[in-house]
Amino acid sequence: MTTMTDASARFREFKMPDVGEGLTEAEILKWYVRPGDTVTDGQVVCEVETAKAAVELPIPYDGVVHELRFDEGTTVDVGTAIITVDVAPGSGPAEEPPPAATEPTLAAAEPEVPKDKPAGRQPVLVGYGVAESSTKRRPRKGSSVPEQSQAAAAVQVELNGHGTAVSTAPRPLAKPPVRKLAKDLGVDLATVVPSGPDGIITREDVHAAVAPAQPAAAPAQAAESEAPAPVAAPAVAPGARETRIPVKGVRKATAQAMIGSAFTAPHVTEFVTVDVTRTMKLVEELKADKDMAGLRVNPLLLVARALLVAIKRNPEINASWDEANQEIVLKHYVNLGIAAATPRGLIVPNIKDAHDKTLPQLAESLSELVATAREGRTTPAAMQGGTVTITNVGVFGVDTGTPILNPGESAILAVGAIKLQPWVHKGKVKPRQVTTLALSFDHRLVDGELGSKVLADTAAILQDPKRLITWA
Repeated sequence: MTTMTDASARFREFKMPDVGEGLTEAEILKWYVRPGDTVTDGQVVCEVETAKAAVELPIPYDGVVHELRFDEGTTVDVGTAIITVDVAPGSGPAEEPPPAATEPTLAAAEPEVPKDKPAGRQPVLVGYGVAESSTKRRPRKGSSVPEQSQAAAAVQVELNGHGTAVSTAPRPLAKPPVRKLAKDLGVDLATVVPSGPDGIITREDVHAAVAPAQPAAAPAQAAESEAPAPVAAPAVAPGARETRIPVKGVRKATAQAMIGSAFTAPHVTEFVTVDVTRTMKLVEELKADKDMAGLRVNPLLLVARALLVAIKRNPEINASWDEANQEIVLKHYVNLGIAAATPRGLIVPNIKDAHDKTLPQLAESLSELVATAREGRTTPAAMQGGTVTITNVGVFGVDTGTPILNPGESAILAVGAIKLQPWVHKGKVKPRQVTTLALSFDHRLVDGELGSKVLADTAAILQDPKRLITWA
């Protein structure tokens, strides 16, 4: 007969971890498993939303799901057990596992590691991604099960000890931008031959797989930049006069941050309209450059590069205000934030140490950032530590705006739509590609002269991109 001690060793409780820094609760958005399902170490079992982002949680055990402790849509305190796994399903009849502690503790945020795990195998840091070979792709919104590849029917399976079919085919290794490219082109990654290190599939591999089947896609419009993910509108009942939407998660945190920023930092916004015809020509040239092969090149990339050069020339703008110590903190690094619209609200992940990146490296980082945000896989760590931000309102056809600073940052640049307009060029009125830039800054630490220099330098580089070389 199974004793209580045996039951304790047999059943493992996975507790809600602190997937950010100091967060106390998270909402369960979606369960990817059900009681009776077989799970493996590192497999994503659910998606949760914190005040910072939506995060997929991998389980650190092998076994069979015994119980889901909470329904979807429930907000759970950090340290509370959310799922129980039978790690020894073949050892005899199952007894009920010991009850969960009624008072969750933050110290229990990290899941316990089974003693019988092979030597050298460490649990994945929950909330910050898992190995590509074991992570399940987040399902499309509205789907009841995760996406499966078109070749799923051909995947080899074997039976475990309970007669349940378990896939033995590893998930193809590829970065988020490459996965999106494959999805857009209709390429099944399981059929692609990888050429990257450690068997990673590259953009070139995807293009090579699709080249015989379809012609190259037509180039996008010159002024197009990274378009935001579509925001799903709530269903409206027939005859309803109002719809109430609970403010929680990312939207709640964003609202609180914007209120705090608007009423703490004195905002000043300056504008400049600039001829970016030469920048648009450079975009087309870079697309054909072999050094940029496989990378997405667009105007936003060159705007980011121009701003980084302007910051290098005027480093005092890359700072923050320390109210507690009454100090201005100068940052000798640039974590460049890129505002991204997602179905759950506006998020601003940032490119770490963007100032040290080459143009190809910046292009790759920007593509990964946008693709990850669109898939809803941005981690809390990716949204922390930003110093300066770019928001591209031009994708909505808007000329410009007055952006609000992200808390803790000194400046934010808004980029308007790039349009063909009449412009005086070399003494004659000609049609030119024109846009408007708006720079908001914290007037406690950035005066009008410094803010004007940064905005003027950014505009000058976009008007004459050769300055990227001479000023960098």
